[in-house]
Amino acid sequence: MTILVEAETEADFPFDYETLANKVISYTIEREDFPYEAEINLTLVDKDAIWQINKEYREIDRPTDVLSFPMLSYPKAGDFSEIEEDVMDNFNPDTGEVLLGDIIICVPKVYEQAEEYGHSVEREFAFLIVHSMLHLFGYDHMTPEEAAFMEDRQKQILTELNILR
Repeated sequence: MTILVEAETEADFPFDYETLANKVISYTIEREDFPYEAEINLTLVDKDAIWQINKEYREIDRPTDVLSFPMLSYPKAGDFSEIEEDVMDNFNPDTGEVLLGDIIICVPKVYEQAEEYGHSVEREFAFLIVHSMLHLFGYDHMTPEEAAFMEDRQKQILTELNILR
């Protein structure tokens, strides 16, 4: 598995964010029974950068906490049965890994939301990664049912990792 972590802003977390990101991403892949080696890009940015990306790609003119850019299409969320049908687009030809997608996290929002929700910065960072990983697997939260599923799955994964509120 390849997890490329790039900090485009000061990532002054009180923990080793690369180690935590690797742990959370690896566990989520395992937990969701993703059957391939994967490549994931994680970029840490400031509010201005995520604001511009949010505006450009989602036409939402404000900063957000995290953005997910899945590289795969699924027949339904969490159904990995058709990934091999498009080897040219879905796999990195040099490594053979599935190009799962990109996660972009806004560092200042991690701090703001940790304070707002009354938990640690580490927990918020891990939560945003789990949330994004589920998006990379095709899950969404556009309906109440989808939102309930994602909330439950996120809580399960973080509890299993012992990353608690």
